[in-house]
Amino acid sequence: MAGWLEIPLQYHVQRRIIHVDMDAFYASVEIHDQPHLRDKAVVVAPDPRQTHGHGVVTTANYVARKYGVHSAMPAAQALKLIPANELVFVPPRFNRYREVSGQVHQLFHELTDVIEPISLDEAFLDVTVNKWQEPNTIKMASWLQQQILIKTGLTCSVGISYNKFLAKVASDHNKPMGRTIVRPEMAQAFLSGLSIAKFFGVGKKMQASLHELGIFTGADLLKISQDELIRRYKKMGYVLYRHARGVDDSPVSEQRDRKSIGKETTFNQTITTNERVWRELTELSASVAQALAKKQVHGKVLVLKMRDRDFKTTTKRHSLDSYLATAPEIFAEAWQLWQKYGQLDDGIRLLGITLTDLYPLDYENITLPLLF
Repeated sequence: MAGWLEIPLQYHVQRRIIHVDMDAFYASVEIHDQPHLRDKAVVVAPDPRQTHGHGVVTTANYVARKYGVHSAMPAAQALKLIPANELVFVPPRFNRYREVSGQVHQLFHELTDVIEPISLDEAFLDVTVNKWQEPNTIKMASWLQQQILIKTGLTCSVGISYNKFLAKVASDHNKPMGRTIVRPEMAQAFLSGLSIAKFFGVGKKMQASLHELGIFTGADLLKISQDELIRRYKKMGYVLYRHARGVDDSPVSEQRDRKSIGKETTFNQTITTNERVWRELTELSASVAQALAKKQVHGKVLVLKMRDRDFKTTTKRHSLDSYLATAPEIFAEAWQLWQKYGQLDDGIRLLGITLTDLYPLDYENITLPLLF
């Protein structure tokens, strides 16, 4: 595994990328619409006291996060962590979130049309060439933060750098209402002090593995050779080697893979209650999210498949403006489709969830040379 591993990395620092990440977006929308919630611990999830303990947290405001509540946590766990007099459950309203997200995206288009939405609450903007013909990226990012606050009443954090990886990490560095700039000459120092958990694509399992190697920060990661990282972690090892050195060539792009990922379950006995449908869709959403994470993709079109006891099959789809990847997001869309189109009169023999219009996460846009 020699030769190409020793080729010096090429640093392309001419691009100007802004990553915009809305602060606790869904919870912030609810607080904006219901100001009396401002001092409460707001958890966007169905109230588990009304759903027999079912449901997961979509997001939580910063008050709730101080108690340890986070996305994808069982909603019932939030009951154990937050005092009852402070906790407020708010069921998600994705139509409202899409409406506000649309207002934010209109502002993006005032700067550039080179936009890559990641979800309803975050996006990459390439402003290297922009509609303002403005060379000052910080000026444009500041304008975005101000205009988003004026138009929607919400705050966002922005990261500014010469590539997507650094811009995304920077946007999370000083939340809420943060603005972090990582210039080329600052990148190595910034990354060296960064926890390995903050490196894009490093999940809990990989964190544990890296910790066993004594890797806890970006500085530790620099000590491991590229061939060792690739041997242990394949493509992700190659990406980590590059990211630790501030290299990421993936473009801000709208190109998509049209393949799909789906899961379905056939039941021995037909389903006749909404509670059972809720439970099955929750499990299917988790399975689809796990498959998406394994393939490192996300998608924009959700398809709900339903078959009754007479084998009549119905499929309904919903196209979104942003990508779905997590179990709460997938479940919320599937449940909305069920509430609109589902029928229990003839029982349900099969349920399925499929996500199509897939797009790989940035670090999957890499092809390793096959020189082993």
